[in-house]
Amino acid sequence: MVAQRELSEAEVDRVFHALATSTRRDILRRTIEREQSVSTLASEYEMSFAAVQKHVAVLEAANLIVKRAEGRERLVRANPEMIARARALLARYEELWRSRIARLDDLLAETPAPASDTTTSTDTTDDSRTEEGD
Repeated sequence: MVAQRELSEAEVDRVFHALATSTRRDILRRTIEREQSVSTLASEYEMSFAAVQKHVAVLEAANLIVKRAEGRERLVRANPEMIARARALLARYEELWRSRIARLDDLLAETPAPASDTTTSTDTTDDSRTEEGD
């Protein structure tokens, strides 16, 4: 098993940018299921072939997919190594937030509950004033 190196800030930015659009997430999902040609992918969307190519290029720049030529076709498949690295990054973020929430829970558990006021509040209007006197 190959040890995963940490993603650089530029790689993290490219991955999150690539996954920020539902079309690109869908293309990634489809290429996880099986390798497909760009033209096959383009036929699944109500946009131009060029627009789908641009989405593929963004995913490729993020290294989430790999494109290869086979004759005149360009075949696209998901890159499981980068997907695993992105998942590991998200798992670290999840762990960070879980530990912060756990610390907050601990702090709240340590904080004594505020003492309840046992006296009942009564209306403290000054009876010495008359309605006309103010």
